[in-house]
Amino acid sequence: MSRLNDISLATQVAVFHNRRAFDQLVREYQSPVRRFFLTQTTGNEALSDDLAQDTFLKAYTRIGQYRGTSSFLTWLTRIAYNVWYDHCRSEKGRGRTNSEQDVSGTPLDRVAAAGSSLFTLQSSLQMDISTALRQLKDEERTCITLQLIEGYDIKDIARITQMKEGTVKSHLSRGKEKLANYLRQNGYDR
Repeated sequence: MSRLNDISLATQVAVFHNRRAFDQLVREYQSPVRRFFLTQTTGNEALSDDLAQDTFLKAYTRIGQYRGTSSFLTWLTRIAYNVWYDHCRSEKGRGRTNSEQDVSGTPLDRVAAAGSSLFTLQSSLQMDISTALRQLKDEERTCITLQLIEGYDIKDIARITQMKEGTVKSHLSRGKEKLANYLRQNGYDR
């Protein structure tokens, strides 16, 4: 969707409370938002769906704040990041870390647990990457997700996370190094 179209739809929602316009924005951007959360939760679909729903609810109530200076997706991803940050903070307040959250319900884990003959090399690699992502600190995983999966550049990642560009680069460097080391230790030479 073009930025001009996004601005038009956002304006219709903000001024006229046009739900159809908002539905168009949701249809356009639900996949990247959900993908962001699936990576952050290392595959917990139910939690990802809940967090994505929270993101769109907050976007709807705050859509009048969208100014069009960045893409709608960047603005929406900033909201998603805040939702994720708030979730992590509440989990830590309950004495749980993200690595302790139950992700046993992910599709790949269910396939592996069942010992399915459909378990392929590709799904094995996906499981290893998912496990490797769990080894990262939240900030590293967020920066890795935004750059390698969502395709944001360092400047946009800094805008979304409100981190300095140097901090983003550090998180990316450490995260990539940890991912590479984990994958090397598990038989992936290149």
